[in-house]
This record gives sequence, structure tokens and C-alpha cells, in this order.
Amino acid sequence: MADALKIGIAGLGTVGASLARILLERREMLTTTCGRPIEIAAVCARDRSRDRGVDLSHAIWFEDAVALAEQAEIDVFVELMGGAGDPAHAAVTAALSRGIHVVTANKALLAAHGVELAMLAEERGCLLNYEAAVAGGIPVIKALRESLTGNTVSRVYGIMNGTCNYILTKMEKEGLSFAECLKEAQRLGYAEADPTFDIEGNDTAHKLSILTTLAFGNRISADDIYLEGISNISIEDIRAAADLGYRIKLLGVAQKTDTGIEQRVHPTMVPIESEIAQVDGVTNAVAIESDILGELLMVGPGAGGNATASAVLGDIADIAKSRPGAQKVPVLGRPAKSLEPYVRAQIRKHHGGYFIRMTVEDRAGVFANMAGHMAENGISLESIVQHSKHFTESVEPKTIILVTHATMEDSVRRAVAAISKEGYLAGPPQVIRIERPKSA
Repeated sequence: MADALKIGIAGLGTVGASLARILLERREMLTTTCGRPIEIAAVCARDRSRDRGVDLSHAIWFEDAVALAEQAEIDVFVELMGGAGDPAHAAVTAALSRGIHVVTANKALLAAHGVELAMLAEERGCLLNYEAAVAGGIPVIKALRESLTGNTVSRVYGIMNGTCNYILTKMEKEGLSFAECLKEAQRLGYAEADPTFDIEGNDTAHKLSILTTLAFGNRISADDIYLEGISNISIEDIRAAADLGYRIKLLGVAQKTDTGIEQRVHPTMVPIESEIAQVDGVTNAVAIESDILGELLMVGPGAGGNATASAVLGDIADIAKSRPGAQKVPVLGRPAKSLEPYVRAQIRKHHGGYFIRMTVEDRAGVFANMAGHMAENGISLESIVQHSKHFTESVEPKTIILVTHATMEDSVRRAVAAISKEGYLAGPPQVIRIERPKSA
């Protein structure tokens, strides 16, 4: 049997502690499966005295992650600290520079430095595995990097943030406001005390940028993503979507267009009968559309100690099974030096249907005026819904819902801007894209 694979774990939070426990509890099974033992040789964490429910007395403790990466006698450096900067970046760089394989769950690090780290890994002949960085326990990285070889991918999209999906699901099922659902998500530990990174779409954007590179062979470009969060989604939007046969999900979408690669994160209406509309709570889902396979939809837990640790363990096991001199899968699906420059598509040329909700003052001619502005911009309306049965003499504002046929985004924006200048809107208009999956 081959010598033990020695690993060093930097970060013993929820994921790190779960990983350590699984490695120790299932040592014999992993030895049989991988053909060699896997040993925790070194660890690093902020608080050495904290009870993590696992005995790590046999491992060498380091005061900081960079020292572990530079000095520990290990074969694999496992980075579970998070964050795009140091110490994660410095530690991973140090490990790769030594020729040590790296496993990470850090999407922020990869979104910011993925190409640089991939080049370093390939120069040193190392593996850099990161299945847990996107969609937790769903094996979407392996699917794009290995399983779909030979396929031409046209679109990748999905629900990649459990916090947002939980909030939107709870709003729909319990009729609660966004604020109430966010508070509950924080109480349950699904949302941070400062939830901005999740609810404004940044977390999804980091994950999407990695999937985009794997799908289309471009350099990672997390800063070139059109971004909208869910904080402005109201219970009125949720109810209107249901009335029209849709559910609202925060989707990350990447696809090739005539003008480049389109990356966008925003609330999206999906047909209620589609598979992705059925994904509730903190569950994640990623769909890949390709020419040979068609549409592949993968659904599973997107976060949590066990789910993420499972993905990290899978990456470690792949390294344990690999043999010296064997051909290594490129970190980002193709050699990092051959990745193409990212060309951002013109998001306003996005072609699709739109949901437009407007609160208007009760006055004659509003319908005709709105329809006129839509027609002037070449927009065909699929439906117009007034949420009160009829206009009355009341001065209370009325809600009007417009659903367009497929149209250009710049046309929608021009029409909405023109309507906003008319003076009869009683609040800001809401515009939500409609996405129709192939499976719908």
C-alpha cells in the first residue's frame, strides 16, 4: 500500500471540524477506497483551546496558516479560512510554490486570484481542487472540468446562494415581508449578522465567475457581472409572480452571445412548472446546457458543515488516488495560459421577457399612455393585469402588472424611463427578468 497522504488543514470552523471528524471516523473506509491512508498531520486555527468535538492532539499545531503552508511536512494543504486576501492568498501561494497540492472551498479567493493560482499550480505540477467553492455538495466543478469534455456549453445558470433562496421561499409560502424572512434566516444561522454579501448577490457572483471560466474558457472576471440583489423584492412581487404562474429566484446566469459572454446575477421569474422553480429553502441548483448532453440539472445542499466537507473530502480523495507522473486535469478546465480574455456582452441586449410592476395614481388614460410607450419602443405585451378589480373615484394608487414577450432590455429600460417621466407613478417601478429554462 502507498504511503499515507499527509494533509494540513488551515481553518477549523464548521467545515474544517466536520472534515477532521469524517477523516478520523472513516479512516479505514477511506484507506480502502483511496488505496492509501489519509492522515491529518498539521492544523491551524485561531483558538487552539476550543472544543471542536474531534481529537486533534496527534496533529502539529501552527500559529498561522502561512507558517503551516511553508513548514509543515504535508502533501496537501487544505484552505478553509475564506476571504480573497491574506492569509488565505499568501498561504495557498506558499503551498503551491513548494509543490504541495491545494484543496480550497474559497470562492472569493478563486474569483480574485484564480487564474494566477492556476498558473502557479500548473507550473509546479500541483493539483488545485475546489469543488466545495461552488454550490457546496453539488459536484458541478467536476462536471464542467471533466465529465462534460467534448460538449460545447451554451449556458450555465442556477440558484447558488441558500440564504437568498430560503428568504424567497419563506416569503412565498408564509406571506411574510423580506425583512421578516431575513430576520428569521439570521436567527437560524442561514444569514450573517451583516447579510449584504449574500442578499445583494455578491456571493452568487463569485461562484458564477468560476463556472463561467470553466464553461467558456475565459479568464475569471468577477468584476464584470451585472448584479442585482433581492432586497427590493416585495411580497407584492411574490404574489404577482404566483398569479402569473411564476416563482422568483435569485439566479446567476452565464451564456455566450453575439457580443461576448453575458454574466448576470438578479432576481428572476421562472415558470412554476420548471424544475428549478421547485428548488426551495437553502438548497442549491445548477443547470448546464450543452450541445451533446442537453440540459443537466444538479440539485443538492449548497452549504453547511457536512455538505461542504463532503466536497472537500472528494477533492482530497482524488489527490490520494492520483499517481506521480499522471496527466493532471487543468485547474480551470484548460491550461491557464490558454484562457481567453473576457469580453463582456452588452447586458442591455439581453433578449427575453420581462415582468414590470408599477404603482400608479388613479387617473384616466394611464393604461393607454403606458401601452403607447411600450409600442413606441417595439415592445409586445403578453398581458396587462390590474390588481384592483376596477378603477374607482378613490385616490388610492393602483398596481398594474405588465408582462412582455421576448424583447430587448434597452427597449424595456427606455419605455420604463419614459413612463416614469409622465408623473402618474406613485413609487419606483419594479422590473424583473423572466427566464425560461429548456426544461420548462
